[in-house]
Parts: sequence; structure tokens; C-alpha cells
Amino acid sequence: MVVLNVTYKCFPSKREEFLAKIKAEGIDASSRSEAGNEKYEYYLSESDSDVLLLIEKWKGMDAIAEHKETGHFARLGELKAEYVEDTVIERFEV
Repeated sequence: MVVLNVTYKCFPSKREEFLAKIKAEGIDASSRSEAGNEKYEYYLSESDSDVLLLIEKWKGMDAIAEHKETGHFARLGELKAEYVEDTVIERFEV
């Protein structure tokens, strides 16, 4: 299993709007419905109002590669360009 901790540093005061767009467009639900996905959840930082954490669990790197080929992954990239100043990805294989 591969776990990704994706930390988004959103532009000031844009975190809630970014998360609302993700949910409204079904990006989170679409990712959860992929065959290789075991978890795809967003969490709000209590200490920084511009930080959003995404925790993803995938069955393996092949599942992640397939995920990166989806339309909803591409759309997330477009939204990130509009709402996110920096992204840090931590990968753990368990």
C-alpha cells in the first residue's frame, strides 16, 4: 500500500473555496471510486487557515499511475493553479 500526505498551502483565504470546488465537481468522490483507492480524505489545519491536507491510500504505484490519467485528476490540477500557492507530497510505502 502507498500512502500520500498531500499538503496544499492555498492562497490567502482561498482554502474553503478550493475544497468546496473539489466537492462540487465530485473530484473527491471520483477518486474514492477508483478500483485502487482505499482512502481519499481532506482535513483542515487548525493552526493555519490556508492549509488543506489530503490523505490518500492506494493499493500500489500502478493504482496511482492510473489515477493520474483520469479527467478528475487533471481538473484538480487546474483548480490548484487557481487556488494553491504550494504543494508538498510525502509518500510512504507500507
